[in-house]
Amino acid sequence: MTLRRLILLLGACLALAPAPTLARNVDGIRFDDRATVAGQELRLNGAGIRFKAVFKVYAAGLYLTNRCASLPEVLAVGGARRVRIVLLRDIGSEEFRQSFLGAIQRNNERSEKNRLAPQLVRLSEQLGAGADLKSGDVLIADWVPGIGTSFLRNGQQFGEPLPDLAFFNAVLRIWLGDKPVDAGLKRLMLGEIPDDVLEERQ
Repeated sequence: MTLRRLILLLGACLALAPAPTLARNVDGIRFDDRATVAGQELRLNGAGIRFKAVFKVYAAGLYLTNRCASLPEVLAVGGARRVRIVLLRDIGSEEFRQSFLGAIQRNNERSEKNRLAPQLVRLSEQLGAGADLKSGDVLIADWVPGIGTSFLRNGQQFGEPLPDLAFFNAVLRIWLGDKPVDAGLKRLMLGEIPDDVLEERQ
């Protein structure tokens, strides 16, 4: 076999090989490059750490059908969506509930909050009924068209799905709105590559 034929054969094999699954390591937390939600494959849009003052609270990653670099793009993208959170410290359930709902209040218009009030009340009840959160706990918020928004803790769903897409969008604004819980995390979830990853690629 000539060298030219060998090179062509290797090139064909590489073209047929499945693309490697990439992952991002965020403070020791692994975020796979792919996630499957209701049978639909999503891609990791971005991930980072939520800081409160100098303290690390959790790592969060956003999964979408297509990469997006702004909130309007995220809100317009079709298909399923996922936010995955991994706790980096213990948090009381009441503290988490107030923080979660407070961020929704700050980042959504009054008219929208009024329209979504019944679902926000149900979310408040669901969060209030849960046990305190522990470091290492995994929280997931999934949007599935035709079903709604489901919340899971360590793989177990709590509460019934909340049906309105506008509700999931209201939740997304916790991290991506005009007053996000962490401006640095917003940039990372919107696909900005952190400095340590840039250094690794140089």
